[in-house]
Amino acid sequence: MSAGVAQDGARVGFCGIGKMGGPMALRLIAAGHAVRVWNRSPAKMVELETQGAAVSASPAQLAEASDAVMLCLGDAHAVEDVVFGAQGLAHASTAPRFLIDHSTIAPGETRRFARRWHELTGGAWIDAPVSGGTAGAAAGTLAIMCGGSTNDIAAVEPLLRAYASRVTRMGTTGAGQATKLANQAIVVTTIAGIAEACVLAQRVGIDAASIPAALQGGWADSVLLQTLMPRMLTPPSSPSGTIKTMLKDLDAVAELAREANAPLRAVGEVRKLLQEAVAQELGDEDISQIVQVLLDQRVTHES
Repeated sequence: MSAGVAQDGARVGFCGIGKMGGPMALRLIAAGHAVRVWNRSPAKMVELETQGAAVSASPAQLAEASDAVMLCLGDAHAVEDVVFGAQGLAHASTAPRFLIDHSTIAPGETRRFARRWHELTGGAWIDAPVSGGTAGAAAGTLAIMCGGSTNDIAAVEPLLRAYASRVTRMGTTGAGQATKLANQAIVVTTIAGIAEACVLAQRVGIDAASIPAALQGGWADSVLLQTLMPRMLTPPSSPSGTIKTMLKDLDAVAELAREANAPLRAVGEVRKLLQEAVAQELGDEDISQIVQVLLDQRVTHES
């Protein structure tokens, strides 16, 4: 697929219509691409179908009618099943030239899947995890960090620009996933710091709700501060990202750190906090709700 094909309206397949995948697929439709979707839960595809997407009965059927296929799935097991399972993408009579994986999985798994995909189909696998959350997906401002060949990434970049304002090649296969895990290390340690600051403010009698405005423009300001502290004070009705999903990512960070012999002291402590939250049955709650673990603790328990 050349850049020209992408610009003229490529046939695009999208597997994984969740909180991120749904708005990403909608933006592909809005950009004029012929979009075909598949999801385990058919109900999640209804809105996309009303917006013009075609619905496929299986990943293999979707692949046969696509020039490029995007994945946005929960974990490596889901990726492997959708790609290589009994009705997976790899079993299409004519496989797409490009498979673009927006899921967050370990770099080692990505390299293994990429080799297997190329051996079975001759196609290119691009790991392309995203950052920016559901709001970024809907607004088309996601940051995408890619692993793969320069030419392959350049060929699909016009497609990615439907929902991303930044597309960066970080290196060969797996480099995108490694970068995303570094991103997650930054994000989660920051969220934990915000949660601790929120509890500290409340314990000393400060109105924590005033902190985001008070710190706006200062060094402590960030999208995370402005977004997450209000959620810590008033839990959202539905999570934008769950504690258990973030713990899954930190488990992958820990695995990568062991392989690279990289010390992760702060990340290690935050991982324990998330593990404690899951043990308290908070795993399905918004990531902001790690604050609940801290609210239940006293200094004698933290020393």
